[in-house]
Amino acid sequence: MIVAFIQRAIVQGIPLLFGSTGEIITEKSGNLNLGTAGVMYMGGISGVIGAFLYENSVETVNPVLAVLIPLLASVIGSSFMGLIYALLTVTLRANQNVTGLALTTFGVGFGNFFGGSLIKLLDTDVPSIALSATSKCFKAGFPFADKLGVVGDVFFSYSFLAYIAIAIALVTSFYFKKTKSGLHLRAVGENPATADAAGINVSAYKYGATIIGSIIAGLGGLYYVMDYADGVWSNDGFGDRGWLAIALVIFAVWRPNFGIIGSFLFGGLLIIHNYIPNLTLSAQELFKMAPYVVTIIVLVVISMRRKRENLPPASLGLSYFREER
Repeated sequence: MIVAFIQRAIVQGIPLLFGSTGEIITEKSGNLNLGTAGVMYMGGISGVIGAFLYENSVETVNPVLAVLIPLLASVIGSSFMGLIYALLTVTLRANQNVTGLALTTFGVGFGNFFGGSLIKLLDTDVPSIALSATSKCFKAGFPFADKLGVVGDVFFSYSFLAYIAIAIALVTSFYFKKTKSGLHLRAVGENPATADAAGINVSAYKYGATIIGSIIAGLGGLYYVMDYADGVWSNDGFGDRGWLAIALVIFAVWRPNFGIIGSFLFGGLLIIHNYIPNLTLSAQELFKMAPYVVTIIVLVVISMRRKRENLPPASLGLSYFREER
């Protein structure tokens, strides 16, 4: 039971890890994208559209194309969302909070519309799309995992996207700390006027961070559909995972490597009520609040201690006007 709990917690946490890593990259540039939920939704439905069109155009699914086509479609869809956000907030200087919330509404509406349209094309009474062949390709794990017993179950029984999520978080953490470009990005988020005076292209870094962050977050939506949900798309099926990803950014104190442990912890808190016997429905709902409660506690602690390395970028959520420099 413990092994099964760990496996499910990790699978639950991977979409949150994708979303939080992407949002951390975006926020390090000073852009506060509250549209992560919509971006993840867009990444998921874009991958579903690509997989649906491919599966219904061939008799035998090629495993490589079955992975690459949805992956590319997800990247295109989520990068489009990042480009919209950057255009509105960086170039047109729109309010970042309002823009992010609008992106969430747009992404969810886009996903539900096209998801519902694909369901009607199937002419089925079940309100969902099942892409089992594509999901099987995405969920393929290491062939030797079964031979390693508990070690294989805990560490090697997941799909390639799970390991990519962890790798992206580790590489991003290294990028922030050890590279010149990462230092420039952090400088843009802390004080864009100073960065601009030092010759750093503030707009380019904000655009790049927002689009790349959106692509990574969109992969979380793709993972949710193709792995966690076994290739089944249902409208409004993501729940509050996009908002949990934003909460995880605060829990991880804007450090992607901390986000790895935090995502698995959040994943465990999301399902722990299933492992506690004789819980009432109301008690289950209280347990589902646990990730948010933990995030509030962490936010209170870091606010009281006021360590600079644990605080968000100083210019987070503020539009940069070069003329006011």
